[in-house]
Parts: sequence; structure tokens; C-alpha cells
Amino acid sequence: MTESILINFAPQETRVAILAQGVAQELHIERTASRGLVGNIYLGRVSRILPGMQSAFIEMGLERTAFLHVADIWQPRENGNGNNGNGNGSEHGNNRLIESMLSEGQRIMVQVIKDPLGSKGARLSTQISLAGRMLVYLPQEKHIGISQRIEDEAGRESLRARLVALVPPGEEGGFIVRTMAENASDAELENDMAYLCKLWHDIRERAKCASAPSPLYLELDLAHRVLRDCVSPETSRIVIDAESKLQQLREFAAEYTPAVLPLLEYYGNQRPLFDLYGVEEEMEKALARRVDLKSGGYLILDQNEAMTTIDVNTGGFVGIRNFDDTIFKTNLEAAQAIARQLRLRNLGGIIVIDFIDMENPEHRNAVLSEFNKALANDHTRITVNGFTALGLVEMTRKRTRESLSHILCELCPTCGGRGEVKTARTMAHAILRELLREARQFDAREYRVLAGPEIIDLLQEEESQALALLSDEIGKPISLQAEASYAAEQYDIVLM
Repeated sequence: MTESILINFAPQETRVAILAQGVAQELHIERTASRGLVGNIYLGRVSRILPGMQSAFIEMGLERTAFLHVADIWQPRENGNGNNGNGNGSEHGNNRLIESMLSEGQRIMVQVIKDPLGSKGARLSTQISLAGRMLVYLPQEKHIGISQRIEDEAGRESLRARLVALVPPGEEGGFIVRTMAENASDAELENDMAYLCKLWHDIRERAKCASAPSPLYLELDLAHRVLRDCVSPETSRIVIDAESKLQQLREFAAEYTPAVLPLLEYYGNQRPLFDLYGVEEEMEKALARRVDLKSGGYLILDQNEAMTTIDVNTGGFVGIRNFDDTIFKTNLEAAQAIARQLRLRNLGGIIVIDFIDMENPEHRNAVLSEFNKALANDHTRITVNGFTALGLVEMTRKRTRESLSHILCELCPTCGGRGEVKTARTMAHAILRELLREARQFDAREYRVLAGPEIIDLLQEEESQALALLSDEIGKPISLQAEASYAAEQYDIVLM
């Protein structure tokens, strides 16, 4: 399946869409004011150690302190290989207590492995990795690894042997071969190796004279990362709508990714690039809670802090033969649509899918197989656990950056993210209770209620008798004033 990559530049914002079969499959957005941190390397300072959590907070000069867990602290093993503690032995064995490894005020080189999400700070690791076009350089480990996406065993061993032969004598670091290197020449591998080794040398030199906290290395911007990471053998073209940026990308491609250079195209038409390919419309749909299916069914997606839930419904689809066939066909279509929505919206973490109940085990297996097949195009790490006893599909998708809705949207100031607001009658009764509370605490000459027009109308009409009885009870007049600018749940009581 061929893919096209569209890169749209605007002041302070870059947007990238990956299209397959003419439809947007993946969206990336980067704003200058809030660029992602993953891959950045900092010289940080330990600000606080939490022995109970086996973690530390690291000051990096950012808005929030970052988080370092003991499992993400790299330590050399006795056999010379690195150990960052990820599941290898007990965290409290082999001197793995964080309070014995770090001290407050200590300078430490760290790399961001997860961007800040919501109220959480960035997550860090002391195991440094530098990504190139063909290789990932591991300066602390003398190890040669091969991407799991290269499945041909003979090809894996051949790549490993070639890379071992290319590593310069005396090189202390190791390398992981990326998928892009499957058909790379020795010259391309050597160029990538030399670039990464020089980059690490420059970072170490900067660290010697830098004060903590300070950045040592910042990852490439989105457009350059696309050329490095997102281009695959299926990519047929990369369309760019800014001529000045095109020249920058051509220079970068000529030096680091020569195979990408012929794919770069300039789009200079008056009609916006994303409008021409329908990406703007797809982006708006990707922010909606409901996703309509061609058959007449639909999905309901609810994203919250703990997990994302997806509900599949038949809607107006009546099927062709019987109800079982209707459910089966809707679920098959939903499986493909859900896989695309996960990529498009960049949904991560725990995801629970409620397909329409299927009695036939063969139908269940077919839907699960179709779902896994559709997920195969997703480059993010995914685990699908199959159907539970309740007929739900549980899965996880690695969360590496903010979802599309978190980038483009914010909590509703009226409902605070609940998705609903209190009724005017509920607010009217709350105001009556507050008036009584205020009257018992303060001896005012008059009480004036300021609220939205709908609440004031209700108090003047249907609740007017209750308001009059309250006025008699407290022995003071109550006046009403409508404020069109007030939100549904906003009101004030002024003591006159």
C-alpha cells in the first residue's frame, strides 16, 4: 500500500499527514511554543529523592520537574554489558536502591523518554540513545541489536555480521539496526555510524563545561524527524507547501537521507494543501465523539485519564440476511475503523473496545483477526489481549506523545470537562440555599442575585413563589439581575 506524506508549514506550527489510499491515516502536529521533549538530552540536577517510590525528581530548567525511576537508571553489569534495570533482577538487589545511587544536588545526564502528559512531568532515563536514519547509537553499551520488524532470520544475521565488521576499532558504544537499514549499503551504514559517534562526542564536550540544569542536545523538529523516521519503502512522495522549508529539507536529505531526496515535492497552488486532500475535514472528524461507519453503524469514543473506551453500534444498518450477519459485518467494518482512529487520534494507554455481542465463536475470531491485521500498519507498540468473558477487547497502545484532542483542545470552561452542565432549576435551587446561608451570616440591607438569563427567568417565573417565601423568611428584599456573559453554572450574590 503506497503512502504519501504531506507537510504543511504555518507560522509557529508544522502539521504532517500520512495518507494511504488517499485518506489520512496519521496526523502529527508540532507548535514552536510547545515542542515535544522526547529524545532531548539535558544536564540535570537531582532536586528530590523519594525512597518509598524508588524515584527522583530532576530539575532540567523546564516548567515542571521531571521524573526518574530506579528502573531507568543505567548501570554497567559485571560482564561489561549495560543494565538499565528494566525487568532484569530485583530493583533492591545488586545495589539498586535509588538513595544509594543518587544524592540531592547531584549533576546527572538524562534523556527524555516520555513527554509531559497532563499534570505529569517528563519521564527520564540515564541510558542515552541517539537515533539516526539507519541506526540507533547506544554509547553506554557495546551491543549490536536488530529491529524486531526485520523478521527474516537470515537477513538479521547478515545485517548483524555486516555491522560488526563496520564498527571502528576501539568503539565503546553499540548500535541497533533500524527497519530502514534492511536494504542499506555499507556506505550508508558507515555514514550514519560516523554521524552518531560525532554527535555523541559533541554532547559529551558540551556536558563538561555546562552548568546544571541546561540542555545538551535537542531532537530534530517535526519536519526533519519525518524524513528520518516516517519514510518507508511504501512512501511514494513527500509534498511540502513552503519553498524555503523545502530547501532546508533537501539539504538535510542530501546529507543524511539521500534516498528520500527524489521524493520531495513542492506544492505551490493557492488552494491549501490540507484542503486539497481532505485532511482538514478528517481532522475535525477526529475530534468528534461519534464516528459514522459506511454501513450505517457508528462508534462512540470516550477518552479519559484512566483509559479510552470505544463502543460499537449497528445504528441504522439492517443487514442483508439475518441479525447475526448484520452484527458480524458491522464489527468487521468497525475493526478497520478503530485501527485507523487509534493512529489518527494518537490514542494511547489502556483501550477497551465493546464490539457488538457475537454468539458465533468463528465470527469473534474473524473480527479479532481483522482487527490485528488492520493494526499491523501502526508503527506504535500495541498489545491486544483478545475478548474477555464479558465480550470486551482489551488492548494497550504505547503512549509516546499527547493525543490529537489534547493538542488541539482544552477542557470546556463551562462544564470543566464533565461533558454536561447542571440544569437551570438545579442552579436556581442552589441559589436559594446560598441566599439563606448568606442571610444567616451577614445582616445586609438587600441581597442581589447575578446569574445567566435562563436562571433569572426561572426564578422570576416558576420559582417566584419560593423566592418570595425566602424573602419573607429572612426579612430582606431579594433582587435579580440577568448577566448574559455568565456561564450556565456561574452566579454571584451581592450584599447591598
